Amino acid sequence: MRTSGLKTGFLKWKPDYDSAASEYGKAAVAFKNAKQFEQAKDACLKEAVAHENNRALFHAAKAYEQAGMMLKEMQKLPEAVHLIEKASMMYLENGTPDTAAMALERAGKLIENVDPEKAVQLYQQTANVFENEERLRQAVELLGKASRLLVRGRRFDEAALSIQKEKNIYKEIENYPTCYKKTIAQVLVHLHRNDYVAAERCVRESYSIPGFNGSEDCAALEQLLEGYDQQDQDQVAEVCNSPLFKYMDNDYAKLGLSLVVPGGGVKKKAAAPPQAKPEGTAAPAAEDEEDEYAGGLC
Repeated sequence: MRTSGLKTGFLKWKPDYDSAASEYGKAAVAFKNAKQFEQAKDACLKEAVAHENNRALFHAAKAYEQAGMMLKEMQKLPEAVHLIEKASMMYLENGTPDTAAMALERAGKLIENVDPEKAVQLYQQTANVFENEERLRQAVELLGKASRLLVRGRRFDEAALSIQKEKNIYKEIENYPTCYKKTIAQVLVHLHRNDYVAAERCVRESYSIPGFNGSEDCAALEQLLEGYDQQDQDQVAEVCNSPLFKYMDNDYAKLGLSLVVPGGGVKKKAAAPPQAKPEGTAAPAAEDEEDEYAGGLC
């Protein structure tokens, strides 16, 4: 490979990084077309260094990103993501945050199936970049990806916080119906954390969202919490099998279908009266007592 652009001579005191970068770039394309990805990656890295030496940050970042894509072709995904992250930082430094965000999101997609934890971090970084640019719709979309991955990995504490961030942004942009859906997601996550109090608080706080009180989402959540509190697995299953829950994002629908009430999910409708009625009733009628014992002894 010719790199004469970097040579100096009597009349040329500074190496020509621009010409060198161009030559390395052409070489990278040729290697890529020949499917010689290792050599293509090396050429991209040399191109990136030449651009850096020439203080051309944007072009250096592009070359690093291309080197990352060559590593992707070689199935070296963690190394690929590392270079794409490096590129995104340079895009930010160059003042092109949109390009930085797109690079980070691309890296997240690459690594999602191999290292979901890293993908969550990348999606959250992307969301932060968009949020700093006041592009809230793009930010909340990336937060949603992070939330779903956290749920999939059963990292429910982090998922609860992530969904709350989503909900706050949807409220800010006045997308209230989506806030209702995020409340359902929150409640399911909190119940899987065995935190009924937090789930109930989410619903209570959502009453302040315009239109929530009286919506089908609100009614379903009240029914779900009632069933969960009374350890009524049938009622919980009925709510979680309703179209409102089943047609949510797949990760949340699965949370609903796998939700088990305290006590292992044993039906409590028949078993509940002997425990609940003596506490709640001071002096039951004689015939009521007969029915109670009959039900309790079954």
